[in-house]
Amino acid sequence: MDENQLVVFCTCPDPKSAEDIATTLVQTHLAACVNLVPGLTSIYRWQGHVRREPECLLLIKTTAACFEALRSRLRTLHPYEVPEIIALPISLGDPAYLQWLTENTRLP
Repeated sequence: MDENQLVVFCTCPDPKSAEDIATTLVQTHLAACVNLVPGLTSIYRWQGHVRREPECLLLIKTTAACFEALRSRLRTLHPYEVPEIIALPISLGDPAYLQWLTENTRLP
């Protein structure tokens, strides 16, 4: 692949904030597509305590070229003090889908 595509994982506290973030990322072309996966339960350590909270997972499809701008935008939009922002490379995929992904992402 000529372009490095990524899937970025980001959890949100509720479907409303997840939808607002997803819409902004797609409208600004920082992501070609964002899937919202509601109904997660996350167990994590925060400020010395083990916590259990409901969350909504965003699966954000973007390119490596857009990642830093996307990360910065997520940090400003997200209600968490330290949001989960983890990018994994897409090593293989359908060429037509990956081309669509690349064509629909760009820096503002």
